[in-house]
Amino acid sequence: MAINLAEAFSKKVAEAFKQDSLTDSATGKDYSFAGTRTVRVWSVDTVPLVDYTRNGANRYGTPVELGDTVQEMTMRDEKAWTFTIDKGNQSDQYNIKGATRAAKRETEQVVIPYVDKYRFREWANNAGIIQGLSAAPTKSTIVDAVFDAGAAMSDLLVPWSNRTLFISNEYYKLLALSDQFISIDALGKKSVSKGEVGEIDNMVVKRVPSSYLPAGVYFMVKYKGSTVDPVKIQDVKIHQDPPGIGGNLLEGRIYHDAFVLGTKANGLYVAAASANVTAAPTIKDTTGTVTITKTGTCKYTTDGTDPRYSATAKVYSSTFSAEAGTVVKAVDVGSGKFASPVVSYTVVG
Repeated sequence: MAINLAEAFSKKVAEAFKQDSLTDSATGKDYSFAGTRTVRVWSVDTVPLVDYTRNGANRYGTPVELGDTVQEMTMRDEKAWTFTIDKGNQSDQYNIKGATRAAKRETEQVVIPYVDKYRFREWANNAGIIQGLSAAPTKSTIVDAVFDAGAAMSDLLVPWSNRTLFISNEYYKLLALSDQFISIDALGKKSVSKGEVGEIDNMVVKRVPSSYLPAGVYFMVKYKGSTVDPVKIQDVKIHQDPPGIGGNLLEGRIYHDAFVLGTKANGLYVAAASANVTAAPTIKDTTGTVTITKTGTCKYTTDGTDPRYSATAKVYSSTFSAEAGTVVKAVDVGSGKFASPVVSYTVVG
């Protein structure tokens, strides 16, 4: 890395632009990773209603053992950075590289954008609702597309509160030009310094740089409680005159991750180009031998749990046997695309 030594330097530094975190306000922190790297979340199933019978042995229906789903979340992403500020360079450059300012600059211009992009990628890849759109939204269709997202989530009983619409600048412009868009004045006393620029269909609108959202994503709607986004370690160390260095050694580290909760996955809606969404697999059986037709990597379960989040999910490689009445669920996680819808099939046998 070049060190620019000249006869004279301006005592002012031309700082690069920085971006406050766009995702922090929408993150979930319901589960603690303190003292561990992996957390297992149990969700208990329910059973359907049946007609009550006023005679016989099983008047409330045939009892079945109540099932559950286990989701395992293991933190994976751990990043670091380091650099030195030599005393000689510091002196010759009018002390423009103050250690504290340099550490703050690294956090604001490198770490925060990286974490935001990571979260958007994980949220999108594991969203419960991924809607492929045959054409990119236009000024005349963008509002309908956003309202469709809200309706789809509400139909699946996602709470109306705590929803955030993350939309790239290109499509925010189309949204803002619509008469149906509620302008920034409607936010009243809400903070606008963190990217909140308006409200539509009970969703706070946050515009994001196009490079932040994964390729092919037009917008994303997130219910705050749908994810767990732990930051286990985030620290910066400034060492003065460590052995072998005449000056400061700076080191930083962040250990974090982002997980979509299977039971609340429908709290994440992604509107993406249909070409970026994997086609759904097909399931059939012949006398109990199950065959899954897929295009990419396929995960499946035979216990009725969602293969996208269940710890019991298996990767499909060849036909397998299953008893009549077994519920097989499968999802094609694709190859470089977003996952397909989940397909359910009951084995005939």
